[in-house]
Order: sequence, then C-alpha cells, then structure tokens
Amino acid sequence: MPQDYSTYILIAVAGFLATDLWRWLGVVAGHRLNEESEALHWVRAVATALVMAVTAKLIVFPTGTLAHAPLWLRLGAAGIGFAIFLMTGKKVAVGVLVPIAILIAGLLVVGI
Repeated sequence: MPQDYSTYILIAVAGFLATDLWRWLGVVAGHRLNEESEALHWVRAVATALVMAVTAKLIVFPTGTLAHAPLWLRLGAAGIGFAIFLMTGKKVAVGVLVPIAILIAGLLVVGI
C-alpha cells in the first residue's frame, strides 16, 4: 500500500523555513557585525531577559511534578544553584546540576 509522504515533506520544508533558514542567514550576516556594538548589547540583554522570564515562570508557576514542590524549595534550589554557579567561575554544568540535585533531594525529603 503506497503512502502519501507529502504531509511530512511539507512539515519538513516549513520547519526548515521557519527556523534553519533564519539561523543560516544569521551566520552569514553575523560575520559583518561588531561584537561590541550597541545593537548586539541590546540583543543579548533582550535574550537574557527572555530566558530569565521563562525561568522565573517555571519556578513560580510550575507544572507537572515540580508543581508539587513547595515554593521555598524551588526558590532555594534556584538561589543556591545561582550562588554556586557564580562561586565556581560561571560553569554552566554546575549551575544546572546543583539546583536539580537540590530539588531531587528536597522532593525526597518532603515525600513527593
């Protein structure tokens, strides 16, 4: 029985046009940009603000298993993880793994 793959091809092409095309254009145009320009400082600031907004939303208004964790545990894990991230020379792996470990330990202690 032959299958119609046109839907899958359309999804692949649309996905490419929506994401990868712009990434490649960014790479091509990025070689001409001055890394110390005000425009790039603004772009970095906006990107950082968006990431932090999503992070704050996940901490304060979580879903799934994390929603069962008390707020003090979520805030404490984030705060301690950030402090250790700074103390270890801004190592991303430490900044990710420490809060996860604190959350897991806290959830086991709380009994969730």
